[in-house]
Parts: sequence; structure tokens; C-alpha cells
Amino acid sequence: MLHEMSIGGMLFSPLLVIAPLAFILTAATRLLLHYLGLRRYIWKEAWFDVGVFVCYLAAIVYLFGD
Repeated sequence: MLHEMSIGGMLFSPLLVIAPLAFILTAATRLLLHYLGLRRYIWKEAWFDVGVFVCYLAAIVYLFGD
């Protein structure tokens, strides 16, 4: 299980670190698909990006969780 991080006596959610990491991976995937010319095959790009973000977020939580 992921635990809160204490910084200066304040507790922060682990999503504070995990969500930006998932966003960076999503952006890298988006750039890679654009570079390879595969973005044109995606029907709804915004929904695809949200789905990829959620998948990366779930994978990171699964990998770093206990």
C-alpha cells in the first residue's frame, strides 16, 4: 500500500509524485505515436490520451504499491 509522504510536517498523497510521472509517460507516448504517424488512426484523441494516462497511473500504482 502506498503511504503518505511527510515534508516539513505536512502529509502529502503519493499521487503527488505518481500523477506527474504518469503524465510524462503519456506525453512521451503521444509524441512517439505522432512521430511514427500512428495518431491518424485514433478516432477520439482526447479519450485515447485519458485512457493511456489512466493505464499508466494504474500500472505505476501496481508496481510501486506493496
